[in-house]
Amino acid sequence: MKVLQINTTVNSGSTGRIAEDIGKVLIANGHESYIAYGRGNQESRSSLIKIGKQNDVILHGLKTAIFDRHGFGSTDATVQLIGEIDKIGPDIVALHNLHGYYINIEVLFDYLKAKNIPVLWTLFDCWAFTGHCSYFDDINCIKYHIQCEKCPKTKKYPASYVFDNSLKNYSDKKRIFTSLERIQFVVHSMWLKEMVGNSFLKSIKANWLPSGIDLELFRPLISDIKKKFHIEGKKVVLGCASQWSERKGLKDFISLRALLNENTIIVLIGVSKKQVALLPPEIIGIPRTESVLELVKWYNAADVFVNPTYQDNFPTTNLESLACGTPVVTYNTGGSPEAIDKNTGIIVEKGDVKGLSHAIELIFSSDKEISLKCRERAEKYFDKNDRYLEYLDLFNNLVNNSI
Repeated sequence: MKVLQINTTVNSGSTGRIAEDIGKVLIANGHESYIAYGRGNQESRSSLIKIGKQNDVILHGLKTAIFDRHGFGSTDATVQLIGEIDKIGPDIVALHNLHGYYINIEVLFDYLKAKNIPVLWTLFDCWAFTGHCSYFDDINCIKYHIQCEKCPKTKKYPASYVFDNSLKNYSDKKRIFTSLERIQFVVHSMWLKEMVGNSFLKSIKANWLPSGIDLELFRPLISDIKKKFHIEGKKVVLGCASQWSERKGLKDFISLRALLNENTIIVLIGVSKKQVALLPPEIIGIPRTESVLELVKWYNAADVFVNPTYQDNFPTTNLESLACGTPVVTYNTGGSPEAIDKNTGIIVEKGDVKGLSHAIELIFSSDKEISLKCRERAEKYFDKNDRYLEYLDLFNNLVNNSI
């Protein structure tokens, strides 16, 4: 079986690593794996296809920023991709993130429809069924239930600063994404499954399949990274994101710092150089790293992983922390709480920074059994070798029309 995956990145960030791991499982089971991607240059076990060039991204960005037509740029780049797909002749196409200024959804879906290629699309957010945004729960918007228009998040990602085309985007996406006969979704959280069920995509089957991680990489180990940063003997509160913003709770971490004692250090991974300069001295800011080993060392050095996210689906960072034996404190956002149970973490309502502080103290005072329970939960539910074999089953069933 030949499987072509399409994603913004490959082997980078959560979605890129998921695509890479699915590719590895395919190859290990005797199948051919191809990944077409928009940006980045990470190594991969799969055969890679780069979609477009930097100029395509820039022009797509301008079309978005002015005309609010994200997903409708990159026409030439997508036509060239279709030429490569024709050469491969995949049995199935696995879609991941299609937003990100790199592909034209109408050109791509017209081709998939004409060729009658089965599609399995993993949804990581809500962009597929809204007229503009990738998340709406932060403002409690439910326009997507019936029809998006006059979008209150036009200037949020993917930002448009001139026109609001949310009504046209909604109509076009509905027409395009419901045009395929052989398509199914994968959702990693029950929260997103519910959102899909409230949208114009509700007639398409959504398979609930929690994402998995590499438990051989993300595992308990003795970490020496505290010594490197001269914080031996300190309690460590860890936060990790590919890009820090209000959505990820950066301001809440700064507020949280004032509530913690001097024996507690906050470490934030993924901050920009500009953000590092603005952090208080009791917060250590570390730029984004592609080094999995460095991440694992920090997860193991931490006493608690805190995820004060305001918009999210099923954060991989929660799973990585559990796999390293570190409990999780998260806001009650999207599917983020679904990663933990009462034995492996604490759920706090959005914006309750005092609640975060209290939860952290409870974790600090818990016994060492909590670390073992975190690892056990990761092994039971989030082993990529189990989860991505389920992807393989879905591929086979779709190709053979048995679902």
